[in-house]
Amino acid sequence: MNSAGGNGPWVPQQLYSYRETHPQRPVSEVSEAPPRSDTSTPIHIPQRDIEALSNLSTPTLITPAPPPAPTPSPPPNGGTTAWLQVVGAFLLFFSSWGLVNTFGVFQEFFRENYLSSFPPSSISWIGTVQGFLLIVVGVLSGPLYDLGYLRGLIGVGASLIFMGLLIAGEVREYFGIFLSLSLLVGLGAGCLFVPSVAIVAQYFTTRRPFATGIAAAGGSFGGVVFPIVFKQALDHVGYGWACRILAFIVLATLIWPFIVMKPRSIPGKKRTLLDLAAFKDLSFTLFSLSLFFTFVGLYIPFFYLPSYSRSQLDVSASLAFYLLAVLNSGSFFGRLIPNLIANYAGSLNILLFCIFTSGILVFFWIPIQNLAGVIAFAILYGFFSGAVVSLPPTALVSISPDISKVGTRLGMSFSFAGFGLLVGNPIAGALLKGSSSIFSFFAAINIHTTG
Repeated sequence: MNSAGGNGPWVPQQLYSYRETHPQRPVSEVSEAPPRSDTSTPIHIPQRDIEALSNLSTPTLITPAPPPAPTPSPPPNGGTTAWLQVVGAFLLFFSSWGLVNTFGVFQEFFRENYLSSFPPSSISWIGTVQGFLLIVVGVLSGPLYDLGYLRGLIGVGASLIFMGLLIAGEVREYFGIFLSLSLLVGLGAGCLFVPSVAIVAQYFTTRRPFATGIAAAGGSFGGVVFPIVFKQALDHVGYGWACRILAFIVLATLIWPFIVMKPRSIPGKKRTLLDLAAFKDLSFTLFSLSLFFTFVGLYIPFFYLPSYSRSQLDVSASLAFYLLAVLNSGSFFGRLIPNLIANYAGSLNILLFCIFTSGILVFFWIPIQNLAGVIAFAILYGFFSGAVVSLPPTALVSISPDISKVGTRLGMSFSFAGFGLLVGNPIAGALLKGSSSIFSFFAAINIHTTG
């Protein structure tokens, strides 16, 4: 249908009327939107709000606290790994205390050969400083062990002992012997001592005294093996090669601990070399002082039994060498049996009993005038003195509130023993030159001071 106005298409009437009344304009005629006025009403902010905003500090980024360190599991108190640590500690004792326990044969050899012009007290300084360093270096090696440097300590200790014994086989003068056997061997042994005790404490609880006794028996076993090897090598290949053979034995035995031993836990934070707060603990302070007086007299028979037997009882040189092996044989069992009993009776109780008995035995050393009596004394004194050496670490652990600091405390406490050893043996050497009775009495009275 066409629209009313023409032939185009049909559109509604309303739209037609709208087009008539509202004609469309071209795009060019469409005006732009009027520009926006830049004038605006300012926002009023009260002065007190401006001051409050100016006092706001810069936001601080809060870092979350690190998660707490995992609590170590209780010691296994047995098992393959734990007993492997005991074997390793046995070998550490063998190479450290074993050499200190052997010095009596060096004392007798030097007295008759290279250092015959020196008094016994001067010769004893060689072994005394060696034993002193073995113990006192623990002040440094204990914290290093606590920080996880076990293998480093074993490696350094093995190297120093090996070099010391090799050099000892080459020198013949007092200064060279002192440098090699006292300083090098003593420092090396000191790197081994505290780790050999502290690692056992990390793996055992109720069996700790017995496990520590097995480890400490290594020192007595070395005291049996080294004098015999030294004497036999001395007779067949001479002094130089005797020292070299001892050096290679030590090097071979320390390979196993270097590979196998590992601490169970390492503290997450560093600590100082000394735990001075420990001296606020009266039990720790008295224990340390007791070690000083005990070690003033304890090692006198180990140093002077061969020389005493030769000078006072006219024992042959060969037998005098083997008397030290007899004494250390008794010490071997003394480090096992009393420690086993300590599992049930307590380490401190057994330690006090053995200290008292050792002092009594030294009093009985005074009237001995025959070889049978000396042998009996060597066996019995070796037994009870062996317990006195092996029980203090376990006893100290039992009075230490923090097992993670046991290495530091062992080093600190045994430094008192080191100073006792440093004082006692040279004095005993001077007394031996005068009166054998005063010599023995000095040893006995100092051991009994602890009780």
